[in-house]
Amino acid sequence: MTPVRWMVLLSAASWLALVASTGGAFLVELTAGMAAPLVTTLVSWSLVERTYRRQPERVSQILLAGFMVKAIFFGAYVVLMVRVFSLRPVPFALSLGGYFVALYAIQAFSMRRLFLSGVQASA
Repeated sequence: MTPVRWMVLLSAASWLALVASTGGAFLVELTAGMAAPLVTTLVSWSLVERTYRRQPERVSQILLAGFMVKAIFFGAYVVLMVRVFSLRPVPFALSLGGYFVALYAIQAFSMRRLFLSGVQASA
């Protein structure tokens, strides 16, 4: 299964479990907390994978640029969700933090596998 499918499948399954376990009390916060990390990891993974296959020497540039864009994006996203949409900060922050760590861990392991496959192919 591809990393994209793993990320989507695990996010959806965990989201369903969390919504069910809370009786839907934090539906909006859980959804908003999952959405941004899921979208950013999917976009980031796609860019890294495509760049690695075409120009592996540019991967570091893509990762650095992505880091800067995501830092600004997530700062604005948190402010927007909490201040403008008035989401409850604790469940939103827990959801955002949990999905962020889990999805970027999946992406890191996937990148490791991708980079090792290139090393093995060149050996």
